[in-house]
Amino acid sequence: MTDYTRLAQLLFPHVTQTPQQLIEGRFPPRTLKEGAQVTRFAPSPTGFLHIGGVFSAMVSERVAHTTGGVAILRIEDTDKKREVAGGVSLIVRGLRDFGIVFDEGALGDGEEQGDYGPYTQSLRAEYYHVFCKELVEKGLAYPCFCTAEELDAIRQKQEAAGVTPGYWGEYALWCDRPMEEVEAALQAGKPYVMRLRSPGKPGGRVKFKDAIRGDIEMEENFVDVVLLKSDGIPTYHFAHVVDDTLMRVTQVVRADEWIASVPIHLQIFWLCGLKAPKYAHIAPIMKEEDGSRRKLSKRKDPEAAVSYFIEEGYPAEAVMEYLLTIGNSNFEDWRRQNKEAHYTEFPFKLNKMSASGALFDLQKLKSVSAEAVARMSAEEVYDQASAWAQRFDPAFYGLLTADPAYAKGLFSIDRGGKKPRKDIVCWQDVKGYAAYFFDPLFVREEVPDLEPAEQKRILEAYLPLMDCADDKDAWFGKLKDICPALGYSPDVKAYKAAPERFRGHVGDVSAVVRWAVTGRKNTPDLHAIMALLGQERCRARITDCLAAL
Repeated sequence: MTDYTRLAQLLFPHVTQTPQQLIEGRFPPRTLKEGAQVTRFAPSPTGFLHIGGVFSAMVSERVAHTTGGVAILRIEDTDKKREVAGGVSLIVRGLRDFGIVFDEGALGDGEEQGDYGPYTQSLRAEYYHVFCKELVEKGLAYPCFCTAEELDAIRQKQEAAGVTPGYWGEYALWCDRPMEEVEAALQAGKPYVMRLRSPGKPGGRVKFKDAIRGDIEMEENFVDVVLLKSDGIPTYHFAHVVDDTLMRVTQVVRADEWIASVPIHLQIFWLCGLKAPKYAHIAPIMKEEDGSRRKLSKRKDPEAAVSYFIEEGYPAEAVMEYLLTIGNSNFEDWRRQNKEAHYTEFPFKLNKMSASGALFDLQKLKSVSAEAVARMSAEEVYDQASAWAQRFDPAFYGLLTADPAYAKGLFSIDRGGKKPRKDIVCWQDVKGYAAYFFDPLFVREEVPDLEPAEQKRILEAYLPLMDCADDKDAWFGKLKDICPALGYSPDVKAYKAAPERFRGHVGDVSAVVRWAVTGRKNTPDLHAIMALLGQERCRARITDCLAAL
């Protein structure tokens, strides 16, 4: 028995399997069509879901599902100090609020689905130990008993010498200690971490291809990085290698802050005898401020938190469509050519992503959202608006749901066609948009351009003729019929040709009626509005208006 074999037995006496047995038995190859990608989104349950996280999750999910593959939600909960109660459920709920659903992984409240779990890192310790034991047996990993004070002294010495900081070369104090000293430290119960014995050298180079950024060349890793912390839980570096191998991940999508770590990861894959997945590193979402760009900040920017979009009532599909516009440069052209298609039909490509930070533009989001709402059916608008109101405006929810057919009727007005109205950007706009349909919310907020006396003449002339059951031609005919008696032109073109012959035109008449009935200067189709409001309510509003005048 070699020293390495004996050390492995001392460190991992509980481990009875080999990595190969795990890979071939417990986690066999997936049966997928050629070209299908397996991706994962791996957040930490710290309680705050950043819009950048949603962006990354969307990219991972789209890459998998566009290729007919599998999307995994894996929870990296090894940082227990920052973990919050219910953090996993917050992540799952936040992603589902935006329509991002994974095929495998965490479901929240301790539940999971899929055959390649557990999908929570803290429950996978045995797997990391299996791989680490084999590295020890090969002489590629070792225990390090350095104290915090010793590590600090190493750092200071390196700073004074002006060399690359880290645990390497002559600074790796436990790399080649005699077996007797290692055994003595273990018997004494000294705490230790497991480190990689890196074969890399300063100045060595490594090349890899990034799906977004293309070919990248960097200095290879020569630092003896930590694989397992003193509690036996892995660092991100080691967990990434083990988890993505066992879950059969083929495409890793993650933030570009991890580019610097790729040489470490490729080295660990190689030393473990494993094939590394493909990488795609996403640039952070940026915000323009004072002529320059900075990262979207959860401290400075309310829109950094996904809760902002939920509370404002942005439709999930609108947020996804906007993220797709900053994710793939050709999405907007595709949308113009496929106006009725669902965004999930878009063929998302990693090589269409920008290597520089995408700029988050709230005004652009509003425009995309207005377009998305305009494409919805009345039923979809009703369902989503009432669901939002139930959470954030219970009183309005009561009005909306008291008569669902009536509410759907108001959302049907001017919906569809080649030029649908775009009055609603997000669900918090609905209350203002629909207020005049509900008597408790009805107020006259605007004033017509005509003088009060003229308003009164128009309403007095129209009220006896009004019939909300008229078809549109008959309804508009009555507005025109009262024009001659008022000295108005029933023909707008005639009025514009000779305005000196008339006091006004039929548009002025309809504007006053619109104001009396809705309290607004601009609304969707007035005939449809009056038909929905009904004769009794319209008569009452015009009568009240006349009394006020």
